[in-house]
Amino acid sequence: MKEIRDQWGSKIGFILAAAGSAVGLGNIWKFPYMVGENGGAAFILVYLICVVIVGLPVLLAEILIGRTAQKNPIGSFRELSNQSPFWIAVGGMGILAGFVILSYYNIIAGWCIGYVVESIKGTFSSISNPAQAGEIFQQLSSSAPWTLGFQALFVLLTMSIIYFGVSYGIEKAAKVLMPVLITFIFILVIRGLTLPGAETGLIYLIKPDFSAIDGKTFLMALGQAFFSLSLGMGAMLTYGSYLSKDEDLPKSIFQIVILNTKISLLAGLMFFPAIFAQGLEPQQGPALIFNVLPPLFNSIPAGGIFRVIFFLLLALAALTSTISLMEVITAYFTEEYDISRRKITTLVGIFIFLLGIPSALSFGALSDLTLFGKTFFELSDFFASNILLPLGGILISIFVGWKWGMEKAVPHLLDGANEYPTILLNIWEILVKFVAPVLISFVFIYKLFG
Repeated sequence: MKEIRDQWGSKIGFILAAAGSAVGLGNIWKFPYMVGENGGAAFILVYLICVVIVGLPVLLAEILIGRTAQKNPIGSFRELSNQSPFWIAVGGMGILAGFVILSYYNIIAGWCIGYVVESIKGTFSSISNPAQAGEIFQQLSSSAPWTLGFQALFVLLTMSIIYFGVSYGIEKAAKVLMPVLITFIFILVIRGLTLPGAETGLIYLIKPDFSAIDGKTFLMALGQAFFSLSLGMGAMLTYGSYLSKDEDLPKSIFQIVILNTKISLLAGLMFFPAIFAQGLEPQQGPALIFNVLPPLFNSIPAGGIFRVIFFLLLALAALTSTISLMEVITAYFTEEYDISRRKITTLVGIFIFLLGIPSALSFGALSDLTLFGKTFFELSDFFASNILLPLGGILISIFVGWKWGMEKAVPHLLDGANEYPTILLNIWEILVKFVAPVLISFVFIYKLFG
């Protein structure tokens, strides 16, 4: 017997879940280190522009596809493209992206839980510099039992929420996780801003140095704006498919983007006042979390408590993203093959864990095994981040702007919406048809060959 398709129980549930999908490690881990490497406030300014001209219009297009068809990514493209094999394959890219991203994302998320445990145990209490923290990270990440154990735990956490469906699982989890996540962020922001010397970090975030902006800055900011909103991976399309056609879609999308952007900016306020207060340089790169922050907390009053809160925050942020990615896969199998949600959740969870084992071992037993010069972990990340996601974003824009067409898309966009000025609709059309695909293509080419 085919399961009845679930829907969001409330508008706030959809907004929190969609924002949670976007607010992952990309916002709390990647955004701050990219700000540090690309000029602080100048990068933030360019990032905000990119969110407006690319992120928001493409997010609106992706969710609109799902809400209109009320199906998973493959089913949505099949219906709206009149059975086109090419566009059905584009929908399939979202399913593939879910598998690939989860295979390595769960490893990083598992490290976050592991660091909560290690922080409670006092593993980092005696370290005083990033080099010592780096050695500990190397020891932990290269330990197969440690990495695989926390990876498995994180997969189980994600499965436990997906198991209960959209309204009883994902929505209820989002209504708890997002407020807790935001509360933790504010606690850490306040702690950072109250440290002696924190004002230097605050100035770094609000006073732009325009000489730091160049073509690379723009491309990096554009890529971050695109990826921080979970675009091109089928998650937002799937979440949109559970949304009632009575909802004011443009208004909801605007609220999601605003919430996501605020959290990115707050993440910067978590890091840089504390970093400058301790006399550290902001250009720390991807190692900012695991190498720099553990010893930094030792120099802050009650730092041990805040270290636990921080890594718990990271784990919660990652969980809100893995939920959305696993739901993409679950929705596909439950709808296309009439498999019960509970059965497919279990099977998908087991498969994703097994798929991630080579990536988990890339920091230890399989660290010397490479393909195209990359470990399994690096290859998975490259394939998803640099190929599947940008291609997905480009093709979603082309589909809505040209294949499906604005004359069909706009009436569906306005279902349940208030009247919007024609000029805003015309701007959205220009951004989706021309600006977004061209700019995302630049990022795509840069990531591949830059």
